[in-house]
Amino acid sequence: MKTIKGPAIFLAQFMGGEAPFDTLAGLAGWAKGLGYEAVQLPTDPRLIDLDKAADSQTYCDEITGVLAEHGLQITELSTHLQGQLVAVHPAYDQLFDGFAAPHVRGNAQARQEWAVGQVKAAAKASRRLGLSTHASFSGALAWPYLYPWPQRPAGLVEEAFGELAKRWKPILDVFDDAGVDVCYELHPGEDLHDGVTFERFLAATGNHPRANILYDPSHFMLQQLDYLAFIDIYHERIKAFHVKDAEFRPDGRQGVYGGYSGWVDRAGRFRSLGDGQIDFTGIFSKLAQYDYSGWAVLEWECCLKHPEDGAREGAEFIRRHIIRVAERAFDDFAGSGTDRAAVRALMGIQA
Repeated sequence: MKTIKGPAIFLAQFMGGEAPFDTLAGLAGWAKGLGYEAVQLPTDPRLIDLDKAADSQTYCDEITGVLAEHGLQITELSTHLQGQLVAVHPAYDQLFDGFAAPHVRGNAQARQEWAVGQVKAAAKASRRLGLSTHASFSGALAWPYLYPWPQRPAGLVEEAFGELAKRWKPILDVFDDAGVDVCYELHPGEDLHDGVTFERFLAATGNHPRANILYDPSHFMLQQLDYLAFIDIYHERIKAFHVKDAEFRPDGRQGVYGGYSGWVDRAGRFRSLGDGQIDFTGIFSKLAQYDYSGWAVLEWECCLKHPEDGAREGAEFIRRHIIRVAERAFDDFAGSGTDRAAVRALMGIQA
């Protein structure tokens, strides 16, 4: 068995315009001071030049050097925003346009081509950085049709997943060449948001070996999905892990859909680690059982608590939940050391 690595922290929610949150070096010093051992790095131009990282080993060595000075590693690069732009339904065209570089905004085709190039660049950069996993979103073409009213036309879902796979397969092939797994964060708003949709996509890609999962139980809590059973089913494809808490408190007025309420007033909402309802003892136990060898990465999102408090508390929370796995069975002391002949004799089998 393998011991999960951590604690690590996803930097996306902590970037800002003031020190120490305005530079990679500043964020690294801050994270290390809280007790983190690694960072998941968003491919934001404020922190990394992704195109340069794809082409220059020297530049990648400089990035890892900045982190090493603070005793940190990179868990994964993240292209959540670029991955979202690989597939955008027209209903969301304007809302997602701001995720793209300024020179491709307002042009859906140019924006998609840019996004695909960015995610492919992340594969090459990941290889130069010595990483084996990558975090992203899938994007969505079918999401507006999630609820089957009006009745969906026959073939719509199949066509949507076929097109999604068509767009992602060349990207996955680049990751395969780089020796890096794409870990899709299964997330409402993405076509890949639960086990059924992941299986649809996986089948449409021909069970591509690089199509894997970033496991985040908070999104399953809000969907009322059994997040522990999910690990039993999909553990072979879980290659990355966001440690994020959530709670679901339905009442007589709202449930899973939330009534268009803001985050504070929704029945399902994200919380800082330890403030929600998720059974992290069960999660860490199952991941240890199935030999998950990646990082436990805090993704902080909470509608109530200050982010710096959540980050400070999160490091110790993760460290407390990581199980240092046993190197031998607990009952080895009672082993009889019986040889095969004796074992067969015990069962009455003649030599």
